[in-house]
Amino acid sequence: MPIFNDEEQQRIREAIATAEKHTSGELRVCIEKTCSEDVLERSAKYFYQLDMHKTKLRNGVLIYVAVVDRKFAIIGDAGINQVVAADFWDSTKEDMLSHFKNGDIIEGIVTGLKIAGDQLGKYFPHGQDKNELSDDIAFMDGD
Repeated sequence: MPIFNDEEQQRIREAIATAEKHTSGELRVCIEKTCSEDVLERSAKYFYQLDMHKTKLRNGVLIYVAVVDRKFAIIGDAGINQVVAADFWDSTKEDMLSHFKNGDIIEGIVTGLKIAGDQLGKYFPHGQDKNELSDDIAFMDGD
């Protein structure tokens, strides 16, 4: 059984596309069932595996969720980390967590994408850029 059904996956892809309409930044979502290591280490590994660090302005953001283990993290590249407030990622995680606690994983992810996209739009407005990374959800195997 898939982690998310087709409608849920489409909702996430649409949230990515909507957020990216206003920014040159790149957003990705990485999902797996389990995470047997530190969640930040795991998400950083996937950040590089998915080439998030190769955007022209170093403004990629990855939302990682291990659904069974109920772990998640947000990783921003150097470009966005230099301009957002020090507590930005923590406050974004809190907003997402409020949805996760109510059992709505999709709404939590969509909320994180919107917040990150809004910040990216402030500092990295959409120009004549191209979509540098896929908007598809990266489903990983877990372990």
